Amino acid sequence: MKKATSPPKIREFIEGWKNKGYEKGESQKFWLMLLRVVFGVEYPEQIIEFEKPVKIGKNTKYIDAYIKKTNVLIEQKSFEKDLTETFEQAKQYADDLPHSEHPRWIVLCNFREFLIYDMDAPSEPPQQVLLENLEKDYTRLLFLVQNNNNHITKEEKVSVKAGEIVGILYDALLKQYKDSTNPNSLKSLNILCVRIVFCLYAEDAGIFEKDQFLNYLKDFQAPYLRNALMDLFEVLNTSPDKRDPYIGEQLRDFPYVNGGLFADENIEIPNFTEEIRDILLTKASHNFDWSKISPTIFGALFESTINPETRRSVGVHYTSRENIHKVIDPLFLDDLKAEFEEINQLPKGDSRRKKLLLKFQDKISQLRFLDPSCGSGNFLTETYISLRRLENKILREVYSQGFLGNIVNPIKVSIKQFYGIEINDFAVSVARAALWISESQMLKETEDIVPVDLDFLPLKTNANIVEANALRIDWETVIPKNDLFCIMGNPPYGGYVFTTDAQREDLALVYLDINGKPYKHSKKNDYVACWYFKAAQFMQGTGIKAAFVSTNSITQGEQVVSVWKPIYDRFNIHIDFAHQTFYWDSKSSSKAHVCCVIIGFSCEPNKNRRKLFSEKDTKLVDNINFYLKAAPNVFIEQRKKPICSGLPEMHLGSKPNDGGNLIIEEDEYEDFIQRAPQAKKYVRRLVGAKEFLNNKKRYCLWLPDALPSELSNCSLVMERIKKVQELRLSKKSENIRRLAYQPARFLDLRQPKVDYLLIPETSSENRTYIPMAFMSKDVISTNAGILMHGATFYQFGILTSSVHMAWMRAVCGRLKNDYRYSSGIVY
Repeated sequence: MKKATSPPKIREFIEGWKNKGYEKGESQKFWLMLLRVVFGVEYPEQIIEFEKPVKIGKNTKYIDAYIKKTNVLIEQKSFEKDLTETFEQAKQYADDLPHSEHPRWIVLCNFREFLIYDMDAPSEPPQQVLLENLEKDYTRLLFLVQNNNNHITKEEKVSVKAGEIVGILYDALLKQYKDSTNPNSLKSLNILCVRIVFCLYAEDAGIFEKDQFLNYLKDFQAPYLRNALMDLFEVLNTSPDKRDPYIGEQLRDFPYVNGGLFADENIEIPNFTEEIRDILLTKASHNFDWSKISPTIFGALFESTINPETRRSVGVHYTSRENIHKVIDPLFLDDLKAEFEEINQLPKGDSRRKKLLLKFQDKISQLRFLDPSCGSGNFLTETYISLRRLENKILREVYSQGFLGNIVNPIKVSIKQFYGIEINDFAVSVARAALWISESQMLKETEDIVPVDLDFLPLKTNANIVEANALRIDWETVIPKNDLFCIMGNPPYGGYVFTTDAQREDLALVYLDINGKPYKHSKKNDYVACWYFKAAQFMQGTGIKAAFVSTNSITQGEQVVSVWKPIYDRFNIHIDFAHQTFYWDSKSSSKAHVCCVIIGFSCEPNKNRRKLFSEKDTKLVDNINFYLKAAPNVFIEQRKKPICSGLPEMHLGSKPNDGGNLIIEEDEYEDFIQRAPQAKKYVRRLVGAKEFLNNKKRYCLWLPDALPSELSNCSLVMERIKKVQELRLSKKSENIRRLAYQPARFLDLRQPKVDYLLIPETSSENRTYIPMAFMSKDVISTNAGILMHGATFYQFGILTSSVHMAWMRAVCGRLKNDYRYSSGIVY
């Protein structure tokens, strides 16, 4: 991007557009010239989109212009047209754009003036830039082309900074505990941090008086801060009529918080040091504004920062709001917005309008949501915020028409509508605090719409976040299913290989048939599958809809049958919408890419067409099957033998399980042969997927037919064999330990006696065809290769055909998103 051009060029632009401009005929020309002449954009047509469609209810409207790179929405009017009523129209367009495209800026223009609305502060009056003053004021429009003020980025940065402060405070306090490993001490520290963060937020957000917490603490030196906090927590938990009448004025002025946040008086609070006092007063309070944090982001960030289970992973970690909206928008929010817009299309003078708007407000205030793996509550907080913003749109319409009357509290949507189950006690505390902070922020937005003072305190008890193992609790003890509207969330993933013993027990308890017996192969399901089973079971006989984020493995290969067939056959669910494989952005600087899918499902009959999202587009389809394809519901079950008789079977190659001791790398081959020439006849080429695909040379000691007398005369070989034995003896598996007494052989011997066709078990998703090759029987294949004994060129041609590759891509398993060919499913 070039720098803004010199004033003479800007003067030409001003003179060229002075006292003229027609909305329909010249808007595009005006904006293209502005970007090219004033801001030096070489190809402006590549960054600005004109007549961008936006769906409002059943109607499609068109935004005059939109700059995606900088999130700028532009509404253009003809020369000297009044812009005062245009903002509401632009705001309506903005509200109905996908969450990822919400504008940071709204610009209204009539060729003579630009009105600039900063959506970071939507209640603030707009800035005005006049065309005639563009020479000196053009820098005020640099946001059009410079993406350095993104609203979401700003909230993210503030929230990340808040998380860093909490981490520093946590570490300093942890050192002061007598036993920093004691579970009760750690639990107390977690509660202490939640309370301190709430107080810091409260004094910046207007819940307390400005700097009230800071002014109270700074009167105490470090040795007295412990008792000062204990006194404060007791006061915050006591209603004014029950407080000690002799407490000091500073304490007496603090409001009653309630809500259970300060209820436990027996938490362990350590002594404070000068370092902790300085962190608390300077870094955490005086130099930082907590009112700007995003509770959706900060809740998860706060929990991952100081949760002992997660803080060992380096870097920022939280789920982006964009990804949360991939779940909640198609699950329910798009439909609610469309319902609102349909009502809002009624003329403002229509007597039904107010009644229908208030009836719709009642409807959304009665919806109940459950996240049965809620963690720090980011799905719940973002859903609450979205629902409150929809309610605020209702209130704006109702009270803009003069329907004021005697207003007490116009808000009906409440955090009591949101339920969660979480196994980690600290995450439960963070989730509750995040919802309270969300409630406070949304209250401020409502006060900008309705002329009434609304009290945030005392907090309402938020006991709807339950500490429990969601897979071992009856969800009806949390919320009766007939009261529930939607289930949503991002349950823990965990492929079978990585699950803990406790998680395997959960799987065994959940995936039971009607007779209480485990389903076949279900023990190898990904852990996340349990939430789908329990949700499908829970929603029977109701209209509940559900949507979860999952690893894509449950929609591929063998797991499609083991995960989904029991659910489909028994509970008759259908998929309402799905996001095909995409990389889940957790905003973690240390994250590995996790390939995810999102699946929305229900049991009640649904005549609507299904939405199938991919990275390229969104399609309306008649059915989405459990491979997430627009196709009928089919299950490809594993077979041990080919459908057609007389064809060769396929199986994996031989598994070494030798700790690398029977393997000879290319760079050590010459040295090994020189030192043990008598072993050369036992050295064979070794090939697996990696070696084959990357043309990498490796070798192995292949000793099934070796004579013990020959081996005993080669010390180098015997050293390696001994190490294999020691390794296998150290394993827990009885099968592996048994073969420790045959250390000269691979763990599994599956080497063909004839030449064979090699197929790499895993290969890149970027390949159009999986490479395959004929191998000599003397080339040893590892278990990373799939072998077809005695394959013919005809069979090779079938397997490498585009038809077979299309079938493979549809039904194979995946590693991340790479193909995993299998004999039982694909072949």
